[in-house]
Amino acid sequence: MSQKNGYQIETKELVKVAASGWLGTAMEFMDFQLYSLAAAIVFTEVFFPNSDPAMGLIMSMGTYGAGYIARLVGAVIFGRIGDKLGRRTVLFATITLMGLASTLIGFLPTYQEVGILAPVGLVALRILQGLGAGAEISGAGIMVAEFCETKTRGLIGSLVCLGTSSGTLLANLIWTVILMNMDKEALLTWGWRIPFYASFVVMIFAILIRLFIKESPVMAEKKKLLEEEREKQISTGVSQMHRSKKGKKSFAVALGLRFGQAGNSGLLQTYLAGFMVTVLALQKTVATDANIISSLISFITIPLVGYLGDKFGRRKMYMILSLAMAFYAIPMMIMINSKDTVVLTVAMIIGLNVGVQGLFALENVTLSELFGAKSRMTLVSLAKEIAGLIATGFGPLIAAGWVSATTGSWWPIAIMIIIFSLSSFWSAYVSEDITGRDLNDLDDAM
Repeated sequence: MSQKNGYQIETKELVKVAASGWLGTAMEFMDFQLYSLAAAIVFTEVFFPNSDPAMGLIMSMGTYGAGYIARLVGAVIFGRIGDKLGRRTVLFATITLMGLASTLIGFLPTYQEVGILAPVGLVALRILQGLGAGAEISGAGIMVAEFCETKTRGLIGSLVCLGTSSGTLLANLIWTVILMNMDKEALLTWGWRIPFYASFVVMIFAILIRLFIKESPVMAEKKKLLEEEREKQISTGVSQMHRSKKGKKSFAVALGLRFGQAGNSGLLQTYLAGFMVTVLALQKTVATDANIISSLISFITIPLVGYLGDKFGRRKMYMILSLAMAFYAIPMMIMINSKDTVVLTVAMIIGLNVGVQGLFALENVTLSELFGAKSRMTLVSLAKEIAGLIATGFGPLIAAGWVSATTGSWWPIAIMIIIFSLSSFWSAYVSEDITGRDLNDLDDAM
């Protein structure tokens, strides 16, 4: 049992909360990668068969972006519920919505069977999936951060991010097995549906764990502080409720930090899979193999970065990783464009662990520390989803169009990665180091 900010936290409860956050994040990123790979590998033929390959990839990425618009709406709805009723209620609802929507994608009829209704159904389920995802990872990250002791917040909070590796790993393993054991006809007829059915299994496990976790201790402290404030207002005759004089800078910094990480994720984990198949004409398993190896290595990278964030400050680690990724973008794309499988895989592993997983290991805890307890879940969810909508929702679409316009050149991708990485670097640079901040504070950090 450990003590945090005056109240007791049982170790077994922290373990359950961390496991719950990990499974929820695994669910979200499994869905993320299942759809990413399906969009790059089969959806151009299953749902958009009348388009040429380049246009089909663009349309698939556009459908992918529709889910991110829904995420923004979900961030507003579930973020407010989380701040008013509690984190636990939201986390139960979001995982259920995400899991059901992803599973139902596997039951959709194809374009050959029902025509335009097929892509319409795909968009509808992506929207439902997005509504749940809009506050899932934010809520999970906040929940774990609010349970952690200050000195180990970065390390334990980063463990939630292992869900990204777990989900990505599982999705890529499923797709690799399917691609290695099915011919094209079987894949397009029924094989592509199998990965989406797997979402149901993860959803059940996550729901079972979340049924037995307690509410965040910060929620109880928040209600107590607000009640004390109301009593002071009554006794002094001041009628205006608590309003933070801070917040604008915190929100701007959160947007920039998230924009860089999400943009790199969209390009490296989503668009590059399609780029390798349609532009470089490589085997479909090359991208999935690179993602699998990278996900395995990130089981070391993520907790290591979380630990270093606790030790040296999360702001400093953000600047180091972001600047490193900006310098690495051009060499990485040259290596990928070589078409050498080994060289390409090494390039992807470094890029994913530095510019995606490394930054993500810092993100959940940093954003939780940027905002006060009064509206933390709403603001973290909004910052994540606004930046995610622009960067991850439309980044792959812009990349697909730009690469097509330059007849398959790699330099547009490198330029976009540099822009995304410098966004995170600059946001960290203008921020304050808020590592270890008291999460019971009602006010935002800046």
